[in-house]
Amino acid sequence: MNQIAPPLGKSFFGHPRGLATLFFTEMWERFSYYGMRGLLILFLTATTISENPGMGLDAMTAAAIYGLYTALVYLTTLPGGWVADNIWGQRKAIFIGGCIIAAGHFSMAIPSDETFFGGLILIVIGTGLLKPNVSTAVGELYPEGGARRDAGFSIYYMGINLGAFLGPLLCGYFGEGINWHYGFSLAGIGMVAGLIQFRAGYKHMGNIGLAMEYEGRKEKERKFYMITAGVAALIALFAYLVSSGVIDVTLQQIAATLGGSILFVVGAFFVYLIGFSKHTTIEKKRFGIIFWLFLLIAIFWAGFEQAGSSMNLFGAQGVDRVMFGWEMPASWFQSVNSTFIIIMAPVFAWLWLFLSKVNKHPSFLYKFALGLFGLSVGFFVLAWGAFYADQGELVSPAWLVVTYFFHTCGELCISPVGMSSVTKLAPANRVGQMMGVWFVGAALGNLIAGLAAGDVGSGFHPLFLQVATFAGGAGIIALLAAPFLKKYTGGVE
Repeated sequence: MNQIAPPLGKSFFGHPRGLATLFFTEMWERFSYYGMRGLLILFLTATTISENPGMGLDAMTAAAIYGLYTALVYLTTLPGGWVADNIWGQRKAIFIGGCIIAAGHFSMAIPSDETFFGGLILIVIGTGLLKPNVSTAVGELYPEGGARRDAGFSIYYMGINLGAFLGPLLCGYFGEGINWHYGFSLAGIGMVAGLIQFRAGYKHMGNIGLAMEYEGRKEKERKFYMITAGVAALIALFAYLVSSGVIDVTLQQIAATLGGSILFVVGAFFVYLIGFSKHTTIEKKRFGIIFWLFLLIAIFWAGFEQAGSSMNLFGAQGVDRVMFGWEMPASWFQSVNSTFIIIMAPVFAWLWLFLSKVNKHPSFLYKFALGLFGLSVGFFVLAWGAFYADQGELVSPAWLVVTYFFHTCGELCISPVGMSSVTKLAPANRVGQMMGVWFVGAALGNLIAGLAAGDVGSGFHPLFLQVATFAGGAGIIALLAAPFLKKYTGGVE
C-alpha cells in the first residue's frame, strides 16, 4: 500500500483533513449498523400478530441469530483486510463494501424471511470490506505514530459514536414505533449518504488507500475470486441442508463450533507468524502482543455486546419506559453509550496528550486493564438493578444509564487505543491483516455475547453478575501481566 500522508491543507480539529472524510464515512456506516442492530433482537422476538409484526422467535434462538450475525460482521474483516492489502487497496474496498451494505439494508426493507436473512448476509460481507480498512486508512494519516495518532483515533471514534447515537434514535423511532422495515430502509439511506461523502473526499486523502501495483497481482486477484465463489457455494449448500433437516444441528451448536474454530484458526495463524514466518525478532514479539490484545478484546466485547442482546431485552421487559404518558422505544437505550462517548471522547483524547506531555502516559497494556474494570463495574451495577426486575418490578432507566457510563469509560480505554496500538505494532505489510485480526477478536466476543444472552430465560440478574465477575477477573490478570509484557512491545506505547 502507498502510505504517503496527504498535505495537511485545511485541518480537522488540528488533524489532517483526510480524517474528516474517514470520520463521516464511518459515522454513516455506524448509523446504518447500529440503527439496524438496535432493532434486530426486538424484531426477532416480537410477536407475529401485532400491528407491527416481528418474527416471533424465542429469546434463545433470537440471541443465537444475533450472535452469529454480529460475529460474522467482524469475522469477515480478516479477508476484507487481506483484499485491501493485496488486491484492491483500502479505498476501493471501503467503497464497494459500503455499496454492499446499503444493498443489504434495502433488502431487509422487503417484508419476507428470505430477503431479511439475505440482507443480513450482504451486510456481513460489506462490513468485512469496509470496517477494517477505514481504521487502517486513519492510521496511515499519522506515519509518525505517537500520542497524536491516539488522539486522532479518539476523534475518529467520536465519529463512530455520533452515527451510533443517531442510528438507534431514528431507525428505532420508525422501526419500533411504526414499521420494522421502515427502520431497515432508513439504515440503508444512511449508508448511501456515507458513500456520497466518501467519494467526494478523495481529494483530501492523497495517495492513502490506493492499491500498489506489483507482479502477480492479477493472478492473485483471479484466485481470490475463485476461492470466494467456492466458499460461498459451500456455505449456501450447508445452509440448505440445515434448513431442510438433512443435517440436524441447532443454531446454538453452529455458534459454539464457530467460536471454537475462530480461536483455533487465529491461534494457528499467530503460531505461523511467530514461529515460521520471515519477520524480524522484534516483529514476532509484537505479533505475540497483538494476540494478547486479541484475547482481551474478545473478553471485553463478550460483555460489552450484551448491549444489543440481553441488555436490549432488559430495557424492553424490565425497565419502566413510560414518561408523561408516552412509552419510549426500548431501542433508544442503544444511544446512551454513544451519548457518553460523544461527550467524553474529546476529554480522553486531551487526557492522553496531557499525560504524554508530563511523561505519565500509561502503556496501552494498562489501558486495556482499565477498560475491563470499567466493564465489570457497569455490570455489577446492572446486576443490582436486575435483581429487582427479576422479582417482577419495572425498574428506573437510571440503572441502564449508569451502567452505560461505566461501560463508556471502559470502552474509551480499550477500543480506540487498541485500534491505534495494532496499527503501530503491525509491520507495514501486515497492517490490514492485523486490523482484521483485531476485528476477529470482536467477532469472537460478539459470538460469546449472543450465546450468553440466550440464558436470559433464567433471569437477568444471574447473567449480569456472571459477566461482571468474569470481566473483573480478566482485568486483574491484564493488570498483573502488563509490566512483564511491556518489554515485548519494542518501545510501542
